[in-house]
Amino acid sequence: MLTIRLSRVGKKKQPMYRLIVSEKSKDPWGRYLENLGTYNPRVHPSATTFKVARIKYWIGKGAQTSDTVWNLFVDQKIVEGDKRRKVKISKKRKEKLALEKKAA
Repeated sequence: MLTIRLSRVGKKKQPMYRLIVSEKSKDPWGRYLENLGTYNPRVHPSATTFKVARIKYWIGKGAQTSDTVWNLFVDQKIVEGDKRRKVKISKKRKEKLALEKKAA
């Protein structure tokens, strides 16, 4: 399965990211099919340069996106939909929080 995700580049403590298309099982720092743009979170506001036509092409071909990339696309209005939660809470933790809430 193809995935659109971020690959970290840049110097130590100065991250920049490439937006790449690759196989989900492959290493994000290895070979990739196509570079779709860059993302720099260190400047305000965040600098993004995305190839919108190519992003829509790959999504149309069935490529999935990571949660972070999906949220970036929603912010840039490349795709429509709700943002995805990046933090997942386990069932055990949910039950514990529910018990604490009842006790309080």
